[in-house]
This record gives sequence, structure tokens and C-alpha cells, in this order.
Amino acid sequence: MSGQSALQQGAPQPAAPAEYRIEDLAHASGATVRTIRAYQDRGLLPRPERRGRSNVYGDTHLARLHQIADLLDRGYTLASIKELLEAWDAGRGLGGVLGLVAEVNGPWTDEEAARISRAELDETFGGNPDDGAVADAVELGILERIPGNESEFLVPSPQELAVAAELHAAGVPLDAISGHLRELRGQVEHIAARFLNFTTEHVFARYLGHRPPTDAEAVEAADLVRRLRPLAQQTVDAELARAMRLLATRHLQRHLGAPAAEPAAPDPGPVTLPSTTVRAVQELVGPENVAAFIAAAAEREVQARTLDALAAPTRIGT
Repeated sequence: MSGQSALQQGAPQPAAPAEYRIEDLAHASGATVRTIRAYQDRGLLPRPERRGRSNVYGDTHLARLHQIADLLDRGYTLASIKELLEAWDAGRGLGGVLGLVAEVNGPWTDEEAARISRAELDETFGGNPDDGAVADAVELGILERIPGNESEFLVPSPQELAVAAELHAAGVPLDAISGHLRELRGQVEHIAARFLNFTTEHVFARYLGHRPPTDAEAVEAADLVRRLRPLAQQTVDAELARAMRLLATRHLQRHLGAPAAEPAAPDPGPVTLPSTTVRAVQELVGPENVAAFIAAAAEREVQARTLDALAAPTRIGT
């Protein structure tokens, strides 16, 4: 007995659940005291345990604050977050929904971000520092500043930066490149919106009847997103290649002075002949040869007039 008690006394004891005052919870979660109280009023955060005159919060409150912050970062509104959390509290689970959120919010390209120093950046664009162009690139998201590091930038898409460098090396001014990108971005976002509306109508509409969707529906929708994700870029790549080939050929022909294709001659259409003429031809050659006779007669008349026109200068000269 005494040995068993000694073993029990030497065994590690489970840590007591953490407890927080509201100020401590705010510090641990990164939220403000005012925000925590607002979440409680909206029903997003469970009420704290009341002990005498003090409110006590626990790890469940801290975890819930982290979940809310994560969903806000993903673009959810507080109203939609409340619906998700209520579903979770009701036992429906959030695993599938959060998996769907992660799938949609994840990278839509295999390209990996890189870093570039300010010196490398200046050298890439001709060796002439241009603070205005850098500010434009940061605004457009081509470059991202790194907190606490003034000498380096994060490059989310090295390919996009490489395109800008090639255009600049070919003689395109930096302000023209940024202006073109702004225009292009609006057009591409329009294409993306059309693709999303199309797939929502024909593919994802069946998952939108429940708010939030069930766990199984969310898992299935996430799998569809994973499968359909590359289709938008593949379609745009193919259509852009087709359009560039067509328009670039026309553009080159126009600027090189290539002769335009002759317009097709208009169809003269049928000619109505007087009935007396048709009857006379029928009596002469028979009904089955009317069309051939009239065509031959017309052709002979055209040839005769052509010969007369060619011979006229000779007669005048003699």
C-alpha cells in the first residue's frame, strides 16, 4: 500500500485547466477586451464562469477566439461565423466546412513565393532605383514588404515579376506596365467571376441548400473544388493562345501591308425573262434545253462585245 501510494505520488499529475481574466484572455488571443465582450453579446463566445464577483474564462474561450479570428481572415462575416459555430455546438461538426474553406482559400497555383533584395530588384530593372515603381508594385501585390526587413521583398509570383522585367527590358516603361496590369486584372477578375457563377449554377448549387452544409456535403464539395480548380486556368490558357494567334496574325498583316482578301462577288440572283421569249426558245430547242440555250446565247453576246471592244482601237488607228 505504501509503495503504491509512493508510485501514485511520483506520477505526473494532469495540469489544471487554464483560467483567464478577461484582460488575460485578450492578451493571449490578440483580441481586445471590447471585442471579447462584443462576441459574447452576439452569441459567438460562451459566457464565462461566474465566481463571486469575477468572470473566469478557460481554454475553450481561447480556442473559440482563435477560430473566429481564422474565419474572419478567410473573409467570413460575423453572421456567417455564428451559423458555423452554432452548427458545431449542435454536434454537426466543422471539419468538413473548414476543410472546404481551406481548399478554396489555399493556393490556386503551384508557383512558390520567393524573396528578392532591393539591390537585386534594381538590377533586374536596369540598375536605376525607382521608388515610385516599387510603391506601385507593392500596391498591386507584385511585391510584399517584410515587416522589420527594409532590404528585402516577398515576391508572391516570381513569374509575374519576370514578365514585368522582360517587358521593361524590351522598352516598356514601368508605369505603362503597372497601368496595363491594373486593366488586365479587372478583366481577369471578370472572367473568374463568370467561371465561379457558371460552376455554382451547374455544380455547387446542390450544396448551398443547407447553411452551413453538412459535414459530408462539405467534404464532397471540397473534393470537387480540388478537381475543378485547374479547369479555369486551362480554359483561359487555351482561349488566350487561340485569340493571340488570330489577332497577332491580323495585326502583322495590317502593319506589313499584306493585301486584304478580295471581297466575294455578290450573287446576282435569278433573272426573270419575258414569257414570250421563253416560249420562243422552247419551240426552237425544246423545253429541256431552254436554260442551256439562254446561257450559251448570253455568253456568246458577252464574248462578242469583248472582241468588239478590243478591236475598236485598231480600227481607230487605221
